[in-house]
Amino acid sequence: MKRIRSTTILGVRHKGKSALGGDGQVTFGHSVMKSKARKIRSIYNGTVLTGFAGAAADAFTLFEKFEAKLEEFRGNLSRAAVELAKEWRTDRFLRRLEAQLIVLNSETMLLISGTGDVIEPDDNVIAIGSGSGYALAAATALVSHSDLDAKEIVEQALQIAAKICIYTNSDLTIEEL
Repeated sequence: MKRIRSTTILGVRHKGKSALGGDGQVTFGHSVMKSKARKIRSIYNGTVLTGFAGAAADAFTLFEKFEAKLEEFRGNLSRAAVELAKEWRTDRFLRRLEAQLIVLNSETMLLISGTGDVIEPDDNVIAIGSGSGYALAAATALVSHSDLDAKEIVEQALQIAAKICIYTNSDLTIEEL
């Protein structure tokens, strides 16, 4: 079976703003299957941004679970993330899901995975997906050596990744808090 490869998702907190962006490419084997996929969502009344890399159907299941956890814990992002990771790791159905999530609000950004990881980056830059290394490196440099705001950094870093990574395109979706 051909492997579906897709995406680059990048989150940045900088100058009092948080931004999350992703490209639109979905690659199946050696072909681009879709170029305008939307992998970024605003949830919890527009106060939380989420993005996924991996299987889309799995990610949508996780988005729903995560939003339910946010409701349960009244918007506490960290608590909702830990509880989702615990359930994801221990539930027989959920642990088969193949995706990673980035979730962020104005104070916190986290990577959540099915292996139980809930990781908060040290430097307010986080990325997942096929082109994550390129986008992370570009965003880290831009944070340190430019006057751009968070949304502009996400856009420029994803554009750089799209020029280097064959699994990333320049059809971007970017949301800001």
